[in-house]
Amino acid sequence: MPRRERLYGSVIGWEGWQFVLVSSPKGLRYVELHGVPLSELSKRLNAHVAPDDERNLPILGELREYLTGERERFSVPLDIHGTPFQQSVWKAIQGVPYGKTTSYEAIARQIRRPKAMRAVGQAVGANPVSIFIPCHRIIGKDGSLTGY
Repeated sequence: MPRRERLYGSVIGWEGWQFVLVSSPKGLRYVELHGVPLSELSKRLNAHVAPDDERNLPILGELREYLTGERERFSVPLDIHGTPFQQSVWKAIQGVPYGKTTSYEAIARQIRRPKAMRAVGQAVGANPVSIFIPCHRIIGKDGSLTGY
């Protein structure tokens, strides 16, 4: 039986939210916004997620700075897995400046897939590192929140 990958988990509370961060030796892998136990994330990620705040100190520090308004961009490395299409959407989202929004349609045009607005929405929804890749900055072309 192959060994499961070892990942490192940390929990940080902030104004009623409980963020669970999971990293690999290469970078941030997953962010859970609803405070699930590391054992549940181990099952979900098919890995062994062990608590390790020391390994995650840079990630925790940047998240705290972001939440207090001291940071607008993240610099920690990411180790996220997705299809080439998802990766292109996530890369485009990372270019949306702090305090700004853009639309699913604009992201679709940016990645040269102008008719793929729904697929862009699905890729945004599959973002494994919410906040670090700011999917909350993507809205409908009419300025509304959408249900993708």
